[in-house]
Amino acid sequence: MATTNDLKNGMVLNIDGQLWSVVEFQHVKPGKGPAFVRTKLKAVLSGKVVDKTFNAGTKVETSNVDKRTMQYLYKDGDDFVFMDTDTYDQLHVPQAVVGDAANYLLENQNAIVATHESAPLYVELPASVVLEITFTEPGLQGDRSTGGTKPATLETGAQIQVPLFLETGTKVKVDTRDGSYLGRVND
Repeated sequence: MATTNDLKNGMVLNIDGQLWSVVEFQHVKPGKGPAFVRTKLKAVLSGKVVDKTFNAGTKVETSNVDKRTMQYLYKDGDDFVFMDTDTYDQLHVPQAVVGDAANYLLENQNAIVATHESAPLYVELPASVVLEITFTEPGLQGDRSTGGTKPATLETGAQIQVPLFLETGTKVKVDTRDGSYLGRVND
């Protein structure tokens, strides 16, 4: 337990059984009436942002969310198995928790796994990853300078839009937030 006077950015609160991260807060003392704390909270699981006002000194329940760098090992049924790079403990993360990150996750790749009371909350990937194109239609000879795109399948099975000049076997950099093509990677 903490009071609203102890709030800090990044702190995780347990409000009505849901976990909320403090994005920003402001302690307001009007000339008339009691002081209050205006906060902007982000839901840890859904990412929804809400504004909430607390009276100054109100007790709020804090939660401990543990973020660790873990290595993705393999897929076991519907679970993704991650290994803590410090303790070598293995953690099974359900498909629903991994979500869209599964489209950009390769074996032996590092990711940040957030847990609360040893239950996985979400998986955070780096902003961009390098993946190989396993299939795309061949580009036509006149298509080099046009700004068109074509679908390409990555080694993880995800499909993205790439420029017409790219071919099967090319390594590309992909934005993990929206799945957009960022550029070609030359090895």
